[in-house]
Amino acid sequence: MRQSGPWTEQQAEDYIEQAVIPLRLAVQDLDGGPLVMSLWFLPDEGSLWCATNRKARLIRYLTREPRCGFELAADAPPYRGVRGQGRAMLYPLLGEAILRRLLTRYSIDPASGLARMLLSNLDREVAIRITPERLTSWDFSSRMEGAIKP
Repeated sequence: MRQSGPWTEQQAEDYIEQAVIPLRLAVQDLDGGPLVMSLWFLPDEGSLWCATNRKARLIRYLTREPRCGFELAADAPPYRGVRGQGRAMLYPLLGEAILRRLLTRYSIDPASGLARMLLSNLDREVAIRITPERLTSWDFSSRMEGAIKP
């Protein structure tokens, strides 16, 4: 994997591991146009894992074109994060396991309506494994110091 930006590889990995925010995934739609979707993600051994319903348009898009872009960055200052490019592979047999891990990672109460709805369709979940090929970090913390009003 190629890496650039101000952070070391370890700093980028630490950021990814600690970021419990949605991953923005950029794909090509069936007409070749760009589309960005937000998904929960799970870092595991250098890959980013997500899950979605097998009938989701995203599955069709990634089946047609597995190359994708992604970004992990919070919407609040200080602005910093990682973005990159990679390839997505689909794993229908791992959908349930990844979804359960995502619910835990994002602290979703298993008794909540959201969890019950997601868990009611486990047989339709597909895991998505994104293998980063290029990663860029950015960190505007120092230039923003003192610029944000309390």
